[in-house]
Amino acid sequence: MNIVIIDYGAGNTKSVQFACHRLGFSPVLSNDKDVIRLADKVIFPGVGQASNAMQMLKKSGLDSVIPTLTQPVLGICLGMQLLCNTTEEGHTQGLGVFDVAVKRFSNTLKVPQMGWNTIFSLESNLFLGLKNDAYMYLVHSYYAEICEHTISQTNYGLNYSSALKRDNFYGVQFHPEKSSTEGAQILNNFLTL
Repeated sequence: MNIVIIDYGAGNTKSVQFACHRLGFSPVLSNDKDVIRLADKVIFPGVGQASNAMQMLKKSGLDSVIPTLTQPVLGICLGMQLLCNTTEEGHTQGLGVFDVAVKRFSNTLKVPQMGWNTIFSLESNLFLGLKNDAYMYLVHSYYAEICEHTISQTNYGLNYSSALKRDNFYGVQFHPEKSSTEGAQILNNFLTL
């Protein structure tokens, strides 16, 4: 299987690559539009600041490629947020795959949310083999609101979307590559869809 991890300068690409290797897959890192278009599965990771990451996507032309992909795509953390309409981080226009806004957590909460938290209301084959309230590792200051694309929720001061799905696109706010056996299960579920 041809798996591509999008390497656009704002991703934790190596840890995702190592997690795939542990599952027996051999993904390639690439920012080549043709390589990405021809992949069987695409992983779109991201860490850092949204407006800077979007600038890097635009510089490489990937901002116009990613929303047109027809194979299964998994956005992770910032990658998921960039697939949304907008994010308050840097007042950034997203790729518009998920019809939802990304907001900043209230100042009454400790930000970023960092560490382990549960996911619940699981509504997708992405979560096969997982139980409600499985723990995932999260590090983020912004969240996607609950919407029609929500397939799992997490509570941190309020319920928010910890995973989204629309057609062939999936997004997870947590880091499956850092979330022990349950995270590995989610990654494996995506790679064997």
